Amino acid sequence: MSSNTEATQPACANTRAELRHAYRHHMSNPRRERAFLHATGFTLGCLSCRVITHAIHDRRGPFRNMSVGGRHLHHCTFGILGQIAVAYLWTYQLGLGDDPQRRAASRATALTSGVATALTLDEFALWFDLADDYWTPAGRKSIDAVLLFGGVSATGLTGRDLIRDCARIAHDARRRAFRRWRPGRSSISAG
Repeated sequence: MSSNTEATQPACANTRAELRHAYRHHMSNPRRERAFLHATGFTLGCLSCRVITHAIHDRRGPFRNMSVGGRHLHHCTFGILGQIAVAYLWTYQLGLGDDPQRRAASRATALTSGVATALTLDEFALWFDLADDYWTPAGRKSIDAVLLFGGVSATGLTGRDLIRDCARIAHDARRRAFRRWRPGRSSISAG
């Protein structure tokens, strides 16, 4: 095994530890963490919706439209059901609070709420027109750009300090890696 490979493992572990520390430092407030995770779930949900619906429309990949009893099942249905489930849990104070032992449930419900919001809003035109005009210019106007912009903006606002620290950690890790593998230096140890 090369000495650089062995040196890389502790460096990667160190970078992961720094990222974990930055997350814990900036997301120590459970309310801020829930807002950040909701925005992150929303952004990932929007992005996933766009990728999957375009793949279905273009007949690429494993994705297909779903139907129940011959009736098309829109993905906003899953978003509405997700929001109902999260609201029910939050009504009973599940997945909330400052208790460290309840933090995993809080994170899961915040992410679920964000994804469910994205699924629901992705078919916003269907709400008012009550017609499946998803692929018309009217149906797609605000979907692609506005939702993704809103999600990225919210994630950036709620996690700006964390994102700044993660960028610094990644930059430092890249600089450390570059110092180890400077040009002209052999990456294979003599053995």
